[in-house]
Formats: sequence, structure tokens, C-alpha cells
Amino acid sequence: MSEDYHIEIDVQQLNRHGQVVCGDVFKSRQIKAEGRTILVLSDGIGHGVKANVLATLTVSMALNYTSFHTRPEVAANIFMRALPKSVDGKESYATFTIIEIEQAGEVRIINYDNPRSIIFRRGQVFNPKEFHIPIRGEENVGKILRIREFTPTLEDRIIFMTDGINQSGLGSTKYPTGWGLEDIALFAEKQIARENEISATKLARKILNQASMNDSFEIRDDATCGVVYFRQPREFMLITGPPFYKIKDTDFVRRIQEFPGKKIICGGTTAEIIAREMDIEINIQHRFSEKTLPPAAKMEGFEIVTEGILTLGRVEEILETYTTDMRLGDSPPEEVVKLLTQHDIIHIIVGTRINWAHQDPDQPVELEIRKSVVKRVVRLLETRFFKKVILDFV
Repeated sequence: MSEDYHIEIDVQQLNRHGQVVCGDVFKSRQIKAEGRTILVLSDGIGHGVKANVLATLTVSMALNYTSFHTRPEVAANIFMRALPKSVDGKESYATFTIIEIEQAGEVRIINYDNPRSIIFRRGQVFNPKEFHIPIRGEENVGKILRIREFTPTLEDRIIFMTDGINQSGLGSTKYPTGWGLEDIALFAEKQIARENEISATKLARKILNQASMNDSFEIRDDATCGVVYFRQPREFMLITGPPFYKIKDTDFVRRIQEFPGKKIICGGTTAEIIAREMDIEINIQHRFSEKTLPPAAKMEGFEIVTEGILTLGRVEEILETYTTDMRLGDSPPEEVVKLLTQHDIIHIIVGTRINWAHQDPDQPVELEIRKSVVKRVVRLLETRFFKKVILDFV
């Protein structure tokens, strides 16, 4: 994908009414060395645990074979043969959609028996040429993969789904044959027209909610809707720890001042150095909901100033369990998480100075803790949230 884009991805799911386990499974993988992002959505036949097992097997194999550049018709044959057959000898299978996004700028959508993905360009449905490839193997005669490839442009969107979405409302007065791709495309078009920069999360959730409404809020099949949104990246900077050399304080602060996006500071000493160099005040804020952490502060030009390691440790915990349905409060770590999740390119500056004036033998240990916590936060941001993180130790 071109560096001028950020790829925002979100997937929303609902289990079939009355089911505890979802028969649809979504997984993704980033291959940083190749600049590739792979997304796989599978719908296992039936419902509940059996469907989930079939879909999980399909997704895992599809991710692995796609990662190794295996030809899709060969890979599909391998994992279809690997799926367990039912007791009566009938075929067990799972549908799948594979979306490959390459940094160079190509997108490939491979579809087997899932509803066709809907692509939007400039707010209108865009239909790149589709070609069909038969799946290898005698047992797969008549089965085809539908493949579309295109080069995305800014503001393009891909909506992908399982049939719980397009078959919602089946048998109702309004949608006797189900909601259908045409009406889903019209619905999405209206949402985009109403809010040009609608996020992937919000659009996926609106489509899923409408599918649930079509089934009178008792959805009859596992339903999954995912959205890929190619948009301008939003940049953000997090600063924690003072620079190793005191003589570098001025350069350190100048670099922070010149950064055009939103900025936060995690660490009292760091905030003091920046406040001194910029000749601004630090104002402690006593209103916050987390009692175990020091209060946050306000500084002109910064979104928030928090304590350092404890706050970052709590940020890591929240990111581990974060979902788009989570309601975040106003505590310093939650405010930091909100800012991290709202931005795409995150610059993290980690100062490596040890305060020898304290003559504290734990200080080097504290520095190592800071480094390791930051590295874990970076890993979560990159793997779970598809963020681009630029980490700099100074």
C-alpha cells in the first residue's frame, strides 16, 4: 500500500439468536517484511461449535497458505480436503473471503461462496473485473473461486460479509428474498453520503445493526460485516522519559514542538524538561476516576500529561482486552488509549536518561521496565490495531 494511505480495518459480529458460539471466524495477519496485510473471513456450515471449528480450520489454513504465496486454487483444494466430514459422509465445508492488501498498491479479493464484497470509490459502487478459477481436485468439480484485483485510491472502501447479512429479513414483507447485496450497497452509499469520513467501525456496525433489525432483532444466522477503509493517516506523538544527554534537551524539545499532530507526555520529569524549555506551566488536574495513579496534568500544546511507567503499564492492559464496544472512562490511561486508537501513525519517543542524582540502584531497572512496557504496547498497536509505529530511543 502506498505510504500516503492508512488502512483502517474493523469487523463486527453477531451470533445466531440463541447461540453462544459464533460460526463465523475472522483473522488477520501482517507480514511486515513484505508489506502485506491478509484478512480472512470464513463461515462454517451450520451453527454453533461445529460451524466455528470448520471456520477456524479454514481461516487458519487460508492465512498460512496465502502467507506462503500458494496459488489460491491449490490452497483451496488442500484445506477443503482437510476439513472433517460429517458422520453420514456428507461434505463439511466452510465458505471464505481472503483479502490481500500489498504495500505496493494492489488489492486481491478471493471469494468462495461468501456474498460478493462491495467496493466503493468516490461514494459509488466500483466493480473491478472479476475472473473465475476452478478449485483443483476431482471432488471439487464445479466449485470456483471468484477473484477481483484492483489498485486502491484514497477514500476507497471494501465491505465484506457472511450470508447472515445479505440473507437477513428472508421471508419478511419488506425483504422476501433477503436484504440482498443491491440493497446493502444502497444502504452503505447513504451512510457514506451522510458522513464522508465514516469510520470502518461505524459503517460495519450500522450494516450489522440493520441486518439485525431485518430479522426483528433475533438474527437467524451468524452475521459478520467487515470494512476496509483507505484514508489519510492521522499522526500522533507519545513522549516518555528524558533524553540520555542533558545537552540534547533543547534539540529534543524542538523536535517535539515541530511535530504537527497531537502530542502527549507520559512522565513527570519529561514534562518538567519540556515545560522549562518551552517556558510553559504544568497545571495538575484533580478530576479523574482512577484512584491508583497520580493525577494527570495539562500543558499548552499537549493533549494530556500523565505519570510514566504505571500509566503505560495500565495502557498495555487496556489494549490487551480492548474492543470497539468498550466504553472508556476519563482516567489518564483510558485517555491515552483513546488517543492511540484514534490515530494511525504513532511516533513514540523514549528517553533513556537515568537520574543518577537520586543515587537509586533501581533506576536502571526502571529504565528497562519502561523500554519493555513500551515495546509491548508497540506490539499490540501493530498486531491488534494495524497501526504504523515509529519508535525512537533518545
